[in-house]
Amino acid sequence: MTRNPRIFISRSDFNRLQRLLDQQGDGRDAPLAERLDQELARAEVVEQVPPGVVAMNSTVLFEEEETGTRRQIKLCYPQEARSEEGCISVLAPIGSALLGLSEGQRIEWEVPGGRRRLRIVAVPGQPQAPKRPAA
Repeated sequence: MTRNPRIFISRSDFNRLQRLLDQQGDGRDAPLAERLDQELARAEVVEQVPPGVVAMNSTVLFEEEETGTRRQIKLCYPQEARSEEGCISVLAPIGSALLGLSEGQRIEWEVPGGRRRLRIVAVPGQPQAPKRPAA
């Protein structure tokens, strides 16, 4: 995988994440903040993200393609992160990788321990998206 997939971020998430990055400075999270900044730079900023897109405070089910391991997390802001409760910070390597991806998309991402290929299986909880029509 050489090209990163197209990602969407709501204007409100984009603005809040920019403020978060402005506060990071050169602290211990600077490399993580830089990765998030790179993702924000390539994102398409929209007023409202479509259903099935990983936004802030979304619950997302993803799969590590090498192992087939599936994991469900909630993507949150750093001050709300509680890994034992499945709330992962957007500054964490997995958090910044998942932000803005849509169901079915894949991304290859550097995480502690090496590169991982991740695939979005589902976004069962996405508070910002308009409701999907009933089938």
